[in-house]
Amino acid sequence: MSVVDVREAITHAHHEEWARVVASLTRRFGDLDIAEEAAAEAFATAVQRWPADGVPPNPGAWLTTTANRKAIDRIRRENKRDDKQKEAQLLYDNDPRKPLDAIDDERLRLIFTCCHPALAMETRVALTLRMVAGLTVPEIARAFLVQESTMGQRITRAKAKIKATRIPYRVPPAEDLPDRVSGVLAVLFLVFNEGYLATGPDTDPVRHDLTAEAIRLTRLIRALMPADGEVAGLLALMLLTEARRTARVSASGELVTLDEQDRGAWDAALIAEGHRLVRERLAARVAPGRYQILAAISAVHTSARDVRDTDWSQVVALYDQLVHLDPSPIIALNRAVAVAELDGPKVALAAVDRLEDKLAGYHAYHATRADLLRRLGRSQKSRAAYDKAIELAGNTAEIAYLKRRHDQLG
Repeated sequence: MSVVDVREAITHAHHEEWARVVASLTRRFGDLDIAEEAAAEAFATAVQRWPADGVPPNPGAWLTTTANRKAIDRIRRENKRDDKQKEAQLLYDNDPRKPLDAIDDERLRLIFTCCHPALAMETRVALTLRMVAGLTVPEIARAFLVQESTMGQRITRAKAKIKATRIPYRVPPAEDLPDRVSGVLAVLFLVFNEGYLATGPDTDPVRHDLTAEAIRLTRLIRALMPADGEVAGLLALMLLTEARRTARVSASGELVTLDEQDRGAWDAALIAEGHRLVRERLAARVAPGRYQILAAISAVHTSARDVRDTDWSQVVALYDQLVHLDPSPIIALNRAVAVAELDGPKVALAAVDRLEDKLAGYHAYHATRADLLRRLGRSQKSRAAYDKAIELAGNTAEIAYLKRRHDQLG
């Protein structure tokens, strides 16, 4: 069974244990390939043995021990890593030494390790999402708006570069964290987004395990780097978004859009904490980064007691700032949604249509067009846009919402 086959077979419930095992082996052997393949073999062995033998009292320890032995066996077979063999024997110590570095959390340690500055930003983020965060290649491809084959090749090339150029996979010391933190934040942002609105049809529409883990790790980075504005901004954005989680999916399993949500069901404590972080960054009087602006936009939305109280002019002004920092088509699309509330759907539709060549394969582009066309009374074109959005969407709650909107057109 290949590594990819095994990883795809492991359910999302196991991704934390997978990362822990890979982290342990990577530190010991200094080789990501060995760590990943040994972990995969251990999980494959568990799939074969546990149904017959029963789940061991400590599954995590069983997996780690098995993976360690698999790694040692592989190193011995290769006969080219005598120094690794000696290091591998340390795995049998009853009290392995704790790494002496600035990061105590094992998952966060491995994320910082994988986000190596020798790799291009998109490449290091994609590789880390795959190897550490447990996201599948299709999920990562959808996050980057590329084909699955393209993303698979990108990850493969990244692993080949690591091996060919002997990029050291060592936990960075405290002084190197600022050089890596932007990649780490990008990873956590995308992990959170996958939890906030899962892109696959075979998962829950909202995955609290991912959003909670992303928030937990961002809090740890905040403690490590309290003066970093983008860390604070990302944490604020996550908290303000997570505060709306219970109101985002109806009892019937349909997505509830921001304008239709019960704002009384929002988590007041998370909103208060998120607002405090946003105010803190405003008081710093430092030019905000991408995550700080996104957090400020979310703060405007969560400050309104009713959707009609939303300060759309401020939202558009913040998006104007953001476009200068991140002129991506996704940001332009989100800005157009705000423009529709300020200047009307006709102006917004013209802005959205200019994005067709870049977002034709993105379901939210077609969903946005469908809603604007509906508001303009162009029912036939709106239905066609909803059909395309439904075809491209993977989230079951979102599909249910889009189908209802489509059917309401008659």
